[in-house]
Amino acid sequence: MNIKIVAVVIAVAVLVFVHRAEAQPAKIYRIGYLDPSSFSGAAPRLERLRQRLRELGWVEGKNIALEYRFGEEKGGEPLNDLAAELVQLKVDIIVARASRAALAAKRATSTIPIVIMGMGDPVGAGIVKNLAQPGGNITGITSLSPELGTKRLEILKDVVPKLRLMGVLIMGERERGRVGDERQIKELEPAAQYLRVKLTYIEAKFEPKGLDNAFESAKRERVDAFAPLSSPLAVAERKRIVVLAAKHRLPGIYSAREFVDEGGLMSYGTDGPDQDRRAAYFVDRIFKGTKPADLPVEQPMKFEFIINLKAAKQIGLTIPPEVLARANKVIR
Repeated sequence: MNIKIVAVVIAVAVLVFVHRAEAQPAKIYRIGYLDPSSFSGAAPRLERLRQRLRELGWVEGKNIALEYRFGEEKGGEPLNDLAAELVQLKVDIIVARASRAALAAKRATSTIPIVIMGMGDPVGAGIVKNLAQPGGNITGITSLSPELGTKRLEILKDVVPKLRLMGVLIMGERERGRVGDERQIKELEPAAQYLRVKLTYIEAKFEPKGLDNAFESAKRERVDAFAPLSSPLAVAERKRIVVLAAKHRLPGIYSAREFVDEGGLMSYGTDGPDQDRRAAYFVDRIFKGTKPADLPVEQPMKFEFIINLKAAKQIGLTIPPEVLARANKVIR
């Protein structure tokens, strides 16, 4: 009889414990997303990030909530202020896209975990100590964008053999010390000298006609081709850039496939969708208890070269067969 009573007591205790556990609301982890561009420009990347988070068991409204902050770089709030807002909201993690967002997040907190994505050189920018052992509260994935600029110039030279003057499109006025831009320029200039290509910097100022004026300037200078520096704002403005390039019959090569999807000529860069999904891995690991300092910063393993023959035909350009053979994807 005593054994039966003990068994009943244990069973009741277990039921009470389970009931209380089920009654406890699940913790909602708050993710702060910081991006220099706009919501519309970042929408495809965000959807891939959210999708991968769902696959890992993190569902908005169930166990995670996202707080978005976009700089837009056109009269919007400075990224430092936006990063500070996320800290004040006591988010559990900050996902920062591109160098400027990563630097702003780093300035805002040394305790909240930060996952970086879409930036070329986190070590050179002073974001982390080194890739293998980032230290502190920051980890993530690098895009290697400065080094890829050299490869894009080589491809453009193969496609436009008479390339002598290339326009480098900069979103906003060029500022010394702006890490992302200066690193790309530093890598690009020696390659241009080697290939005997002169560079001219075309600035698209933050004003309604900024891009139109930039392409008019390129036309006046008689550039043979152009390439935008890799930046979130360039991706956000990809539709206008592609339309203006076609209008001025100007060959261009871009850093992301989104440009080609919008009708651009060529792109060479990291597999952006893969990077967006990979960022979710770091969020997942950190939420499950791993410290950012123990997660090495990853370098991209997948690269893609895409050519749009429709765009080539539109501007009267013939892509050499040997270049077509190197492409991962050809849009006909």
